Amino acid sequence: MITKIAIFRKKEIRKIIYQNEWWFSVIDIIKVLTGTERPRKYWNDLKKKLVDEGYFQLSEKIGQLKLLSNDGKKYKTDCANTEGMFRIIQSIPSPKAEPFNADEFSKTFAKQKIA
Repeated sequence: MITKIAIFRKKEIRKIIYQNEWWFSVIDIIKVLTGTERPRKYWNDLKKKLVDEGYFQLSEKIGQLKLLSNDGKKYKTDCANTEGMFRIIQSIPSPKAEPFNADEFSKTFAKQKIA
């Protein structure tokens, strides 16, 4: 599997093909939409919140896939397909995430074919 880079809101999002569909780095999306310098901490807190809200299928929608890191090595990273990513994004209470909609995400990534 090869890690690819997608550009979303002028920021890089790591993605990979898994089970014949694109999966995206949850941490990268969170960093773009929240602007936080601690996206892993934000994601851990958000996972707890989603489970508390009754989204028990979260673990089924998230996969730990090896993505290329800044240091040139591959590490297991929480990733979600488009459907899972929509659910996560809907749960982010951030001014940057509020105007976000599924169309923006779909249009950005629909242009990038699986190859």
